[in-house]
Amino acid sequence: MSQFDSKIDVQALGKVAVLMGGSSAEREVSLMSGAGVLQALRSRGVDAHAFDPAQQDLGELRRQGFARCFIALHGRHGEDGTVQGALELLGIPYTGPGVMASSIAMDKIMTKRIWRFEGLPTPDWRLVSSADDTVAALAALGAPMIVKPAREGSTIGLTKVTDAAQCAQAYELASRYDPEVLCEQFIEGDETTCPILGEGASAHALPVIRIVAPQGNYDYEHKYFTDDTQYHCPSGLPEAEERAIQALVVQAFRTLGCRGWARADIMIRASDRQPFLLEINTSPGMTGHSLVPMSARALGISYEDLCLRLLASATLDTPPGACTGAAPGCAA
Repeated sequence: MSQFDSKIDVQALGKVAVLMGGSSAEREVSLMSGAGVLQALRSRGVDAHAFDPAQQDLGELRRQGFARCFIALHGRHGEDGTVQGALELLGIPYTGPGVMASSIAMDKIMTKRIWRFEGLPTPDWRLVSSADDTVAALAALGAPMIVKPAREGSTIGLTKVTDAAQCAQAYELASRYDPEVLCEQFIEGDETTCPILGEGASAHALPVIRIVAPQGNYDYEHKYFTDDTQYHCPSGLPEAEERAIQALVVQAFRTLGCRGWARADIMIRASDRQPFLLEINTSPGMTGHSLVPMSARALGISYEDLCLRLLASATLDTPPGACTGAAPGCAA
């Protein structure tokens, strides 16, 4: 084992379920992530098993004696607080942020509201409920404009609108996935992403990745199924910019109450090099094209060691033995 994971007692981790698949629009990606994580954990001697919540009831986790879960689910019912809440009730520790942080981070509009309130830079936006609202948002925000579902990931349902004639179709596509549709000011410049590990004061950012997609089109296909997109890690950004982005994403992570891991997406405005937070992903991809493993690798951390560390960090919002007010000896 490397120094990175040498202090982790694999046997103490117990029987592990890798939650993968699920019922969201990102099921295909989740299955790829889960397969990679499962293989990595087994290679480190972990008693790991695949578990698809779309095919088995979550109650089976307790009945089958699982001690903790690695959440490799993406999208609805995987990273939106619902599975996290179920695992809280089952008393089974899990990877990644807790119930509230997961729920907030999945909702792009709520995330932006909190970041804006805390003074963190994020592109201007409008919440729309019709094609006419989308046209009005374009007039207010200017072109180009991004139209996307408020609670989806992997650019699913996303359209880059350049004129009013495209608004109706863009709204219709986004609203297929979510009744709440977000129109967001487009930031012209460098596209970057940055993972965060840890919790609270110990939270820290990994190296920034700069993304260069064909014609700037970093869509679902280019994210997972082609090799046309270029990823630069080290990013090639000036050191001061890299550090500023890392500090910003750690602040964004802490502001939402995240723990374990996440990955924040940032645009750097070309005109003045100002970074803007787009969103934060609390169950990042772990496929062959995924970015958290790429960033970790730049620090000499292997995919296997990363998976093991994340698994070891699994916990609950309310750890076993904590006072909840109802337990004996906890009353005021």
